[in-house]
Amino acid sequence: MNTYAVLLRGINVGGKNRVPMADLRRCLETLGFTDVSTLIASGNVVLRADLHPDEIAARIEDGLPESFSFEDALIKVRVLSRDQFHAVVDNKPTGFGEHPETYHNDAIFLMGIDSARAMSVFSPRDGVDKVWPGDGVIYSQRLSSQRTKSRLGQIVGTSEYRSMTIRSWNTTMKLRALLDTVSDGC
Repeated sequence: MNTYAVLLRGINVGGKNRVPMADLRRCLETLGFTDVSTLIASGNVVLRADLHPDEIAARIEDGLPESFSFEDALIKVRVLSRDQFHAVVDNKPTGFGEHPETYHNDAIFLMGIDSARAMSVFSPRDGVDKVWPGDGVIYSQRLSSQRTKSRLGQIVGTSEYRSMTIRSWNTTMKLRALLDTVSDGC
C-alpha cells in the first residue's frame, strides 16, 4: 500500500463548495481509501491506496459530487506520491521558503498542464514577485511588505488557472510532515 498527498482544487474557497473535513474523510474511506487524514479545511489530504495516482484522482473526482453539492462543478484532484511530494520540496529554488518574515511563498501545483504553459500567465512585478518553474509546480514568492502590489492575482482570470491549486509554503511543509507521519506509521 502506498501513501499519497491529495490536493483538491475548488472546495472551501470563498465560502463556496463547502466540505467539512470529517465528511470528506468519511467519503474518501467509503471510496476505499485507508488511513485518511486531512490538513486544514482547504482540500489537503493524505491517504493510503493500492492504486495508481491517476486512478485515485479519477475515483475522487467522480465520487465527490455523489456525496456533496457543489456550486461550481470544477473540482480537480492532484495526487502525488510521497517521493513526488518530497521532490517538490527538495527541488525548490535556493532560499525559497527560508525567510517567511520577508517573503510570502506559495507552491502552485499544476493539474494537467506543464510548467511552460503555466508560466505563460505569470507577469511578476520587478522587486515584488518572483516565479520559478518546477516539475508539476510553480514556485511563487512575493515580498511581504509589497504584497498588495503583487501581480500573482492576475492569473485568476486565465483559463490556465483552472488547472492550478495554490498552497502556502507553510501548508506545503505541514502536508509533507503529515505525509511522512502516515507513511512511517503504517
